[in-house]
Formats: sequence, structure tokens, C-alpha cells
Amino acid sequence: MSYRQQVSGVNYHFDGLVEVMAKATPLRSGDQLAGCAAEHDAERAAAAWVLADLPLQTFLDEDLVDYDSDEVTRLIMDSHDRQAFSAISSLTVGGLRDWLLEAAAQDTAAETIAAVGPGLTPEMVAAVSKIMRNQDLIAVAAATRVTAGFRTTIGAPGTLATRLQPNHPTDDPRGIAASVLDGLLLGCGDAVIGVNPATDSPQATADLLELLDSIRTRYDIPAQSCVLSHITTTIGLIERGAPVDLVFQSIAGTQSANAAFGVDIALLREGRDAARALHRGTVGDNVMYLETGQGSALSSQSHLGVGGKPVDQQTLEARAYAVARDLQPLLINTVVGFIGPEYLYDGKQIIRAGLEDHFCGKLLGLPMGVDVCYTNHAEADQNDMDNLLTLLAAARVAFVITVPGADDVMLGYQSLAFHDVLTTRRTLGLRPAAEFEAWLRKVGMVDEAGTLTPFDLTRSPLRSLTSTDQ
Repeated sequence: MSYRQQVSGVNYHFDGLVEVMAKATPLRSGDQLAGCAAEHDAERAAAAWVLADLPLQTFLDEDLVDYDSDEVTRLIMDSHDRQAFSAISSLTVGGLRDWLLEAAAQDTAAETIAAVGPGLTPEMVAAVSKIMRNQDLIAVAAATRVTAGFRTTIGAPGTLATRLQPNHPTDDPRGIAASVLDGLLLGCGDAVIGVNPATDSPQATADLLELLDSIRTRYDIPAQSCVLSHITTTIGLIERGAPVDLVFQSIAGTQSANAAFGVDIALLREGRDAARALHRGTVGDNVMYLETGQGSALSSQSHLGVGGKPVDQQTLEARAYAVARDLQPLLINTVVGFIGPEYLYDGKQIIRAGLEDHFCGKLLGLPMGVDVCYTNHAEADQNDMDNLLTLLAAARVAFVITVPGADDVMLGYQSLAFHDVLTTRRTLGLRPAAEFEAWLRKVGMVDEAGTLTPFDLTRSPLRSLTSTDQ
């Protein structure tokens, strides 16, 4: 089906839903690279006008990525909850925006929005995000509540959790232990203590799992650990009896993009079931840790939709959340600026994408986090990251990623420092996950108000983390 809209006396023609969605998207370099971006603001406004007037039913009648050839599309369509959808089935995309903003202003916002969540497809959510201002995205996300649990509870009201990311270029256990101590002393690690291994070696992954688990058990830390190896490596290590808490995997929004990561939905479910069978959680059985990022499908040339037309990167990102929703993860985060300026050129595009991803993931029922980050060749700096962190915290993001000094020396990109989150928690009145904060009080690092207190490491059992026997 084709769509037309006149703006300032000029007629614009859009050949199908794929093109409308792409050209209505706020400007980003990845869509320009793919050749699907609007040529100018007038064309973008025309596409957004068309999109706002489209009935939500359109997204159930017209595929963006072919149903027969793509298992992600089949998952989206086959799991769609018609009963939940009935409450909003008469709305257009613009009507959904109004409905969400009205719902967000009510005392019952969390329950109202959650009730329609299973009836929303990723394409519907991506569509409405495209016609929302940043403030709209923040208001609705802040009113939406999603929680998950393993040893800590993620996404509870009034909390901002953190992944403590102690990466090391050579996986030196002393360097990793020192980074873990640094993060713990600043109240980080309640979402996960998660290491990106420097090699793909199963034995190296097993060694890191043993290291992190020994730290956790030695100091009785109510947190979960994860080594971010490929899911097949983790499944193999589970079979060998390694101390696996969470199963990590990068995912994307098309079957071919997931194949480029070496996974499909069946394999992802196998990993989830293997970890659940270990029964290592204490407050819940959400065992998956998933990462996504706008541009991942395009980077593997897996971004084409119906008729061979390129699908915009933000819509494909939202489709990845359908895969995540099926897996019921403890954690999922978009690595928003990690893929590079080819996909998100500057700070403005990174900030917008981070707010979009968080909004879409949360609306689809995910405990959504964000790696607030950029690469050194992007037109962005740490002030942009400060802005995005503050906006996401106002939107009640579930967790963010933190690294020593905001500089990941192994992956070579810039993220958030431990003290950045400490400052944001203080400024906005947010606290760590409840189970983790109770441990911080127990070891004397915070007071009853959750404020860091003067702490003498030499008198704490944690001092052994700095010893050479780690």
C-alpha cells in the first residue's frame, strides 16, 4: 500500500509502511547509511503526519519484515495478545501517543500501561516513539513499572541499579578484583558484576566465573555475576558445573541478524532453561542478560524488510525487544553509542536513541537498561553522557553500566564512571536495589538514608580484595 501527504504545497509519496516508518524517524546517520532516511525535514514531517494517522491495526495487517522468512516476525505475530490489544485497537498511532500521555498522568498509570503491554507489537511502539518529543518519552517511561529478580530486584520504584563492568585487557584477576572493589566502594554492582572476557576461550571464561563467584560468596554479596561469553560457551560451562548466574547474549531484530550473532530463538530458550535449572537465584528466576543496539542489523547487512527495502534501525531495535520479552530477562540494555558514529553520529542522536530505546523496551515489559556510552571517534563527549544519564534517571531507567573512570580500557570506549551514578542517585533521590543496599549497610558503607559514609577499608573484610592472592 502506498501513502501520500501534502506539506506546504508539496506532495510526498511513500511506497509502503516500511518507507513511512523509516522517513518518519528522527535523523540518524545509520538510516542515511542504509539509504532509507528522509531527505530533509519537510519529507520527515510528511512521513510523521502519515504515521500519526495510521490505525494501529495496520501493524497487524502489513509486515515490515516478511512473516514466512523471519522467525522474529512470527514470534511477534503469533504471541500477540488480542485481548490486551482490544483496549486500544480503535486508536491511530497519534491516538496511542495521546492515550499514553493521559495514562501516564494518572495515579494508576503503571497498571493501566502494563495491561495493554502484551497487545503492543514492537512496530507499534517504535511508531509512536517516532512522533513523541523527548519529554513525552521520559514521562511515559517514568510512569511505566517493570521489575525482575535474581538475587536483587531490578526496576523497583525509587531505585537506579548498576552493572559493575571490571573489564581488563588481559583478564588479569588482580586487575579485575581491583576494579570490582572500586565499584563496590561507590555502591555499584547491584544489577550485575559483569566482565567482557578478552578471549573466547571456554577455560578463560570458566576462570573468570570462578573469580567473580568467589568474590561474591566470600563477602556474601547479594548480587549476580556474569561473564559475557557467547551463549554456546555458557551452556557448555553449565554442563561442566561452572557457577553460572546469568546467561548473556547479544540479540537483534531480524532472524538473519541473530544468525550473524550465531543464535536463534530456540538456542536462546535453551540457554535460559539451562540456567533456570540451576536454581541459583534467591528472589526470582530471571536468568538472561541481553544486549542490543541500534545499527546491529545494518552492520551485518541483515536490515532488509518486505520488498528488499531497508528497515530503519530504530524499528529493528524495537523488534529485538520482542525476542527479549520472550526470554523474560533479568537485564537487557541497549549499548546506545557503542557501535559508532556510522549509526549514531553525535551526542544529539545518541541521547535521542537512548530515550527511544528505553521507552520502547519498558513499554514492551522489559526491565530496560542503557549503556550510556560513545566511541572516541563520535561527535560526543562526557557532557552528553551526563545529560543522557540524568534524563534516563528521570525516566526511571532500571540500570546503567559503570566502568572505572568512565573509560573501558579493554573495549576502548567511554561509558559512565562509578561516581557518576553516585551523584545521580544523590541528586534525584534514587537508591540501589534494596537487597544490595542492605548489604552496603551491613558492611558499613551507607547509612540508613542510603548515603555513603566514611569507610575505613583497612578495617573491613573487603581489604583482602586488594591482596595478590586474588
